[in-house]
Amino acid sequence: MKKIWMKMMVATLLTFGILAPATSYAADNTPPKAIDEKLGVPIVVYGANLSEAEKESVKKSLKVNDEPEIEEITVAGEDLVKYIKDSNASSRMYSSAKITRKEKGQGLVIEIVTPSNITQVTSEMYANAMLTAGIEDATVQVAAPKAVTGHSALVGIYKAYEVTTGEKLDTERTDVANEELSVATTLAESAGVDDAKVAELLTEIKKQIAELKPATREDVEQIVQDQLSKLEINLSEKDRQLLVDLMDKISKLNIDFSKWSEQLNDISNTLQEKFGALMEDKGFWASVKNFFSNLKDSVASWFN
Repeated sequence: MKKIWMKMMVATLLTFGILAPATSYAADNTPPKAIDEKLGVPIVVYGANLSEAEKESVKKSLKVNDEPEIEEITVAGEDLVKYIKDSNASSRMYSSAKITRKEKGQGLVIEIVTPSNITQVTSEMYANAMLTAGIEDATVQVAAPKAVTGHSALVGIYKAYEVTTGEKLDTERTDVANEELSVATTLAESAGVDDAKVAELLTEIKKQIAELKPATREDVEQIVQDQLSKLEINLSEKDRQLLVDLMDKISKLNIDFSKWSEQLNDISNTLQEKFGALMEDKGFWASVKNFFSNLKDSVASWFN
């Protein structure tokens, strides 16, 4: 009988939280997030055109308050002109990012924490463009408080990377990286190629450039055509030339292609992990295209 009463008392204590201090004690002993004194604190770069309310929304999305210390900067139209030639200094900047440096060799990890608000650029597109620009070994989180294409976040990432590393990015490489992002979104939007396929295509072409080191534009064109055929992607002549022009510029950049190949393999592996089965499933993509085609027809019929 005594044992039964003891069990009932323990159950009662647990039910009413009288034993909770033990749990609280354990929680209190969770070590706080440490400041990285070697690589520095994360940098958050905010689009200059954010309202105060939008900035607070971005802070929440990027979990700024979870960091023990953080550096905050702003990216504006004049930064766009600095990093991207022939750009518009009056462009409005909303997409923002948090950049955390990593140890050498850890590669790039990109996360879009507000995916519904970054409408054109995928994490793999960001990774490809950042690699072209010369950015390595960092974790990057991208956020926006409302629907934007996501292009301005790349300029913010450039600025933040220079601040956190003290290194100057090659403007020729950042120009080409921005062009790469533009071509990627063009292929995804106007040519109707799926985002994952676009990222895979760019990554595979760049891997071939790193491996084969083409000497002429004709060599680059052959690499592009081989990968288009391999991935069964059909482009218009205009879009194909856009791609060839881009890859010809990339092949002429001052890049350590032997090192680049390893980093591109990381992007390839990420794509396979995230989309491998889907990218091989032609029936899936056909059904997706049919769905949106039917949806478009249905919406159009509402106004007839």
